[in-house]
Amino acid sequence: MWSVARRPRWVAALVLALAVAAGFALLGQWQLGRAVQTATVVVYPTETVMPLSSVAKPQTNVTDRAAGQMVTVSGTRVKGDTYVVTDRVNFGKTGYWVIGHVVADNGTSVVVALGWTASRKKADAAAKVLSAGEPSVTVVGRYQPTEPPDETNIEHGIRSYVSIPALINEWKTAPKSVYGGYIVSKTPSDGLTAIQSVKPMNDVSLDWLNVFYAIEWVVFAGFAIYLWYRMVKDAFERELEDALDALVTEVN
Repeated sequence: MWSVARRPRWVAALVLALAVAAGFALLGQWQLGRAVQTATVVVYPTETVMPLSSVAKPQTNVTDRAAGQMVTVSGTRVKGDTYVVTDRVNFGKTGYWVIGHVVADNGTSVVVALGWTASRKKADAAAKVLSAGEPSVTVVGRYQPTEPPDETNIEHGIRSYVSIPALINEWKTAPKSVYGGYIVSKTPSDGLTAIQSVKPMNDVSLDWLNVFYAIEWVVFAGFAIYLWYRMVKDAFERELEDALDALVTEVN
């Protein structure tokens, strides 16, 4: 077949197919460039502290807009509803969070991560002190979505996730309503270290129609080469059939 492909006619056809494929590839590159140029960068003012009630609603999941937002809420920390969470990485070190239950002034409960420590002993001691509760608190921190529960660890007395549904079942004071996420406090409680709180990355929204067109041009470029191959193969098969027919006729 390749002896057929090397003939001037098919070499010229290959050059033409390559030129067409190159044109399609350039069109695809241009279309992809358009998709990038027209991409919309979604910027949220996540570092501007906003009232929690303005970015989140009780009994609902944390939206993309609310996740990572710096918020503030005032309320009362509930006595006894303080827990230690294990396996929490803070600036590259693994340790423990102490989390509490705060009832906001609007009556809605919210989980607050109060601080971090590398020592389980210090975490337990801090949790014991903080369990006494306070008349009132004002929390400023980053709002985060709930984490999935780990039922196996809970059964063994180990808490490694901040799961709002799991905590609701353990709170000594039943909540009237609950926010779907938790707040990582910017200022740690006494005896604890501030929890690392990373600013969320901005979302980039591509023009997917242009991306789709770019993919189409690449497919067309590949089809141009395939069409040349198919035509050469058909020519070879026709010549092979003619040769076989001639051989059969000569034998007969």
